[in-house]
Order: sequence, then structure tokens, then C-alpha cells
Amino acid sequence: MLASVDWHVVWVRLFHPDHVFLRALWTTVYIAVAAQVLGVVLGLLAALMRMSRLAPLRWLSGAYVLLFRGTPLLVQIFFVYYGINLLFGFSLIPTTLNFGVFTMDGAVFAGILALGLNEGAYMREIIRAGIDAIDKGQMEAARSLGMTHGLSMRRIILPQAARVIVPPLGNEFNAMIKNTSLVFTIGVYEMFSDAEIHYSQTFQPVEFFGAVAIWYLLLTSVWTVIQAQIEKKLAVSDRGDELSLWERLTEAVTPWQAWARGAR
Repeated sequence: MLASVDWHVVWVRLFHPDHVFLRALWTTVYIAVAAQVLGVVLGLLAALMRMSRLAPLRWLSGAYVLLFRGTPLLVQIFFVYYGINLLFGFSLIPTTLNFGVFTMDGAVFAGILALGLNEGAYMREIIRAGIDAIDKGQMEAARSLGMTHGLSMRRIILPQAARVIVPPLGNEFNAMIKNTSLVFTIGVYEMFSDAEIHYSQTFQPVEFFGAVAIWYLLLTSVWTVIQAQIEKKLAVSDRGDELSLWERLTEAVTPWQAWARGAR
């Protein structure tokens, strides 16, 4: 069976990719980064709304999480791209966006928006868990010094909560890199789309899908190393119990585990 695989194709895809694939690789990376940043911002806003004293804000935060965690991501991508303009009655998702220095295809923008909205629902719980892990006395001490609630959050609570938030956030970004493959369904030319097109032309699924799987593995592994350095800077674990590189590559860290490591 292995003899039927054209290993030259795999070699070329991995070590001599053409400019079309490199463009698809870049598209995958910037969609993942942009969507994750959007997800973190939305997750922070939703977490703060969840902790608000105003009931409507708490209900809105809950409805947001219920909607985006309770429906398939693929459905959300299709709805944002094909349905949101019809829902609102105007072109919220234009064919092309011009940002001056560069232009963005409307399908790419829709993919980033859908992935970011979905990610925000998961980030809300991660951020909320991180904030809850901080001793309530920290906020009381900051307020006793005359700080406003917002200033106390920015300068006291959130910097400490970052130690708890970063490990599961890294897991979420790993998932985001892989989830970008779903936007090929709305016509975005990213890594999986490139593999799909070559497969349809050559009927060599092992070669093209195997090679793109290795590329995804490479991206997630590189991010794992970067995440380890970020955690080191934030002193997520300063008790000599840092995870090894292999453990980081093969294990997932939950918010509770991150809190437990930081609390020891």
C-alpha cells in the first residue's frame, strides 16, 4: 500500500511549496490570528457583562454564549457569509473591503467574523474563570486606595488573571488554526482549500491531505513553543513545575489546571 503513494509529491508539498500554497498558508495564519484577537476582545466584553450588576447585560452575555456554543461552527460560517446581509437588509459583508494599504476579500472577512464570534463564546468562560481565580480582596484593596472598578480591573485583576488565562487561551488558538480549514466552504483559498483543489485534479488524497495535515501540525507545534515563552514571561508557573515541551504538545490545559498550577 505504501508503494502506491507518490512520495515525491509529499516531498515537494512540504519542502518546495509553490507561491500559491505559500499565499494559502499566509491566509490561514492571518485568519487565525485576526479571529483569535476578535474572540479574545468579545470574550472579555462578554465576561465583564456576565459579572455586571445589570441583569440585561448578564442575560445578553448568556444568550451570546448559548447561541454560539450551541450551534455548529460551520452553520455559523454559512449564516454570516450568506445570511447576515439578508437579515439586516444591507451589505454588512461586502464583496471586497478596502483598508487603504490592503484589500480583503469579503469571504475572508466573513470567515474571520464567524470564527471570532464563535471563539468569543468560549473565551468568555476562560476569562471569567481567570478573573474569579483572583482573590476578591485584591479588588477591595484597590478600591480602598481610590481606584475605580475599571481601573482596578485593568491594573490589578486582569494582569494577574492573565497567568490563568494564557494556558487555555493557547489551546484555543491551536484549535483556531485548525478551524480555519472550515472557511474553504465559503470560497476562501487557504491551506485546506489548496489541498482540496489539487486532490480534485489528481485524485491523490494521501499525498495532498497528508501533506497539509503535516503543515497544520507544524503550525500548532510552533505556536506551542511560542506559548511556552509567553507563559514563562508571565510566570504562569514559578514553582519549578513547568511542563516539558512534549507535555505541552500532547496535553491540554484547562482554566482549573492553570489556576491550580499558579496557586501552588
